[in-house]
Amino acid sequence: MPRSEEIKKLEKYLAQKKLKQSEQRLSILDVFAGGDKHLTADEIYREVKKKHPGIGYATIYRTLKLLVAAGLCRVVQCETGICRYEYQAESRHHDHLICTKCGMFVEVVEPEIERLQDKLFKKHGFHPERHRMELYGVCRKCNK
Repeated sequence: MPRSEEIKKLEKYLAQKKLKQSEQRLSILDVFAGGDKHLTADEIYREVKKKHPGIGYATIYRTLKLLVAAGLCRVVQCETGICRYEYQAESRHHDHLICTKCGMFVEVVEPEIERLQDKLFKKHGFHPERHRMELYGVCRKCNK
């Protein structure tokens, strides 16, 4: 179940947009909070459908769009064209290693890379806001 701060963040966003909170929206948030952090809309749909058999893809996509806008998840677009949604309750920055064969995601944090990025921002006179790094290759399992 999502923690109370994530629920409050969603409630605040919905109130600002004059939208209603629904059990389905909370269930979609719950799927993120309780499992794999890199899910496709189809994977989310299959999980939520267990609890809400009448839910449709349109509700899934609309809610994902709301969760992105509320800052609770973000879209990770792979080179394969498949969009995955990543839960963002924790603000800890990380980058991704992505397998081009099976689509597996590995979250990585490398302080040396972060220092180099900061150095590049300063060198070129940029004020850092955000960045995203995705490294593509073949994972150990697929490489066998």
